[in-house]
Amino acid sequence: MSIAVTEPIATAPATSPAADFSKPVARPQTSGWQLFKDVLNHGGPGYLQFAITNICNADCGFCGFARSQFDPKARKSVTLQEAKDVVDIAKRNHIGYLLFVGGEPMAHRDLRAMVRYSAQQGIHPMICTNGGLWNDDNMKALANDGLSSVIMSIDAHDVAKHEANRGLPDVCRKIKKANEFFKTVGIQTTASITASRLIEDYEKLPDFLRTLGFESCTFSYPLTNLASSYLSFSDSGLVNFNNTELLALFENIKQMKHNSGYPVVNPTESLTEMQRHLRGEKEQFGCLGGHKYFYLDWNLDLYRCHAWDKPMCKVYEWDDSKLIRDGCTKCMIDCYRDPSVLQHVAINASDAWHALKKGDLGTAAMKVLDSKNLTSLKAVWEDRKWIGKV
Repeated sequence: MSIAVTEPIATAPATSPAADFSKPVARPQTSGWQLFKDVLNHGGPGYLQFAITNICNADCGFCGFARSQFDPKARKSVTLQEAKDVVDIAKRNHIGYLLFVGGEPMAHRDLRAMVRYSAQQGIHPMICTNGGLWNDDNMKALANDGLSSVIMSIDAHDVAKHEANRGLPDVCRKIKKANEFFKTVGIQTTASITASRLIEDYEKLPDFLRTLGFESCTFSYPLTNLASSYLSFSDSGLVNFNNTELLALFENIKQMKHNSGYPVVNPTESLTEMQRHLRGEKEQFGCLGGHKYFYLDWNLDLYRCHAWDKPMCKVYEWDDSKLIRDGCTKCMIDCYRDPSVLQHVAINASDAWHALKKGDLGTAAMKVLDSKNLTSLKAVWEDRKWIGKV
């Protein structure tokens, strides 16, 4: 059974008072001094991906959420009150960025209220969307609700291939219009490109992205299996590459980044790290999933990342005692591995500070003198413009 969605779906009962949308909410801002203190105290702001629904209006060939593949009896969404609880708990656990995902998060009728509440609590609300539900009203509304950043999915370097894979006619026009609007109100948008066989020539991507109004992009590395509840994967031939092909794929992204000068958010060092992973070489940066980055699903199960089969805990049990830091290099999931390279230096700064407070000069010196700090700083510098706008 498939569903054709043109407007947000009412998926969750109203279990908390309706939000007051009469006044705009300012996007959260973090001062340099506050960021400095956060880095010393706990390694800087954390990041939570919150799948508020498993319903999706698209029919992508490389995704388990595809409307023609997903069992309608399994549809599930969080309530608004649960989402507010999550925001409060996330704030206590030093989360600075909350990315609303799905399924398709814009299919949830309470997304506006969730975004607004997150911004009011000082957490940067972000949305990852396929763009199929954009209209003039919800774009303006979300901007007034304090939305910080938008990530939109792109699958190919031409309109026909992208829209055919998504099963969303006219979605590129909607994406372009959204980019035009968000630029006028100062909200950053980023294209999220699944590295698949739909991309025949990576060098053609920058010009295509510019025609849609994107000024930056990030690549989602191809996934054929995930052990958690998240379904954004498939064993489809579109993403089923062997190691030799994957090594070439990462090299193509690096070459596109170098040759075009187009802002690619994936740090070059992270792309190289994924090549080390594929070659079975020693990797330089352990993942911070479970320590600074997390995945929360519609059942309110908190996972360290998409790849692990066992949740850390229910979200209501989340505190510092549940954190995991074991240097994991199990997967190649960009939204965990990439920021782990960027935040490595901040984590070391925090470790050094806490060691100093304990009088452990040896550990403090080791953390400060870690040669990977310079590599991490280089990656931060590489992404400085994008980071500064989020």
